[in-house]
Amino acid sequence: MQHRNLTSGRPSGTDGSDYSYRMVVDSRYQLVAKGKKRLSLYFITEAVLLLIGVTLTYLPGIEADAPNTVAYSSVIVSVVSLIIGNIGRRRSRSGLLRFYAAVSSIAMLLLIASLAQQHLLLKAIQDSKLWKTGKYDVNELSHFQIGLLLYMVTLSVLKLCTVNAVVSLLFNMAPPKKTS
Repeated sequence: MQHRNLTSGRPSGTDGSDYSYRMVVDSRYQLVAKGKKRLSLYFITEAVLLLIGVTLTYLPGIEADAPNTVAYSSVIVSVVSLIIGNIGRRRSRSGLLRFYAAVSSIAMLLLIASLAQQHLLLKAIQDSKLWKTGKYDVNELSHFQIGLLLYMVTLSVLKLCTVNAVVSLLFNMAPPKKTS
């Protein structure tokens, strides 16, 4: 048996002239790998924001007697769809990724709407004097309401970025169209 000389930079039996016969990885497979990695980072960030959403849902709103079942349900649906989306990302299942994008977007909208209603955020913004004066005054809204507003904006932007990444990944995962 012939042993390779580990000190040389080139394996034995090749002089480097076989470069034109080597296989090249198509760029869309590289884009899929990058898209999956980016999507996994979005999933981790979304899981952290869902954890914050559970905390906000648990906090009593104006009506402390009634639990916010819409918010609880939307968080549960978001977590389940996040798990399904992660399975779809790992196994390159386009149907699961489509399901994730649609269901989690609806669940996030319901979560944002129910939290805004629970803590009277929309009423506080509409009745605020900051619109009448034309100047932005932070003292008109409570710190909790400002934090809740920032949470909702962050969640919305993250969801848009995640859906964009899913669509991009689905586009790159699809086989190229044959032209006749």
